[in-house]
Amino acid sequence: MTKELTRVAHLLADAAGEVIAPYFRSEDLGQDNKLVGGYDPVTEADRAAEAAMRDILGRERPDDAILGEEMGEKSGTSGLIWVLDPIDGTRGFVSGTPTWGVLIAVGGQSGPVIGIVDQPYIGERFIGTPQGATLIRGGAGRPIRTRGPRPLSEAVVFTTFPEVGSAQEGAAFRAVAAQAQLTRYGMDCYAYALVACGQVDLVIEAGLNAYDIQGPQALIEAAGGVVTGWDGGPAHNGGRVIAAANTAIHAEALVILQEVLSG
Repeated sequence: MTKELTRVAHLLADAAGEVIAPYFRSEDLGQDNKLVGGYDPVTEADRAAEAAMRDILGRERPDDAILGEEMGEKSGTSGLIWVLDPIDGTRGFVSGTPTWGVLIAVGGQSGPVIGIVDQPYIGERFIGTPQGATLIRGGAGRPIRTRGPRPLSEAVVFTTFPEVGSAQEGAAFRAVAAQAQLTRYGMDCYAYALVACGQVDLVIEAGLNAYDIQGPQALIEAAGGVVTGWDGGPAHNGGRVIAAANTAIHAEALVILQEVLSG
């Protein structure tokens, strides 16, 4: 079953990347704003890519459920659910930065078992399965692993938005970042891929949806990392999420987050 689901996951990533390519950095990219009183863009590329992936699932896995960012839920009977984010990091996409990605996950109610973070513009596909994590680039794949333990004072920490979430959530993040060696912002799903391939120690975010985290979660866990909520519980439904390279730095950061939140 893992082999079959992995095959289909690659088909989805291939199709999404092919659909998206003509839109990236195009002068006439159509977009709408989904957020009243703010800015949360959705583009023609988002919709077209998700439609292409759903078409494939309709042919290859018609009994599976689907949860997609742009087209919502489709029920299924198999017990499996595909979780799709056709372009994670749409703000980056419309800005022309190559840090967005196609997120694909498949699993059950307890969370994903296979996950892909695909960056088709630079040609990097990160995939995690029960057999491990792989980076595919230039037609060749190599195994990847997360970093080993190191003190938080030597760690690299990422988040997408400087405010993180609420004022309290932002304060909790900054308490961790204040003890880290380096803090960076704005990488969206690519930051999680960097955790999986051993470049980054922590990604800490809040306000996520299931489709934001399930692909990266399966990837990082397959590479040896840890992904939970800020309370240490399951993260696959989104919310406050911490992705860590290993259990040691996960535990160190979690203590700080929880101290500020309980504060």
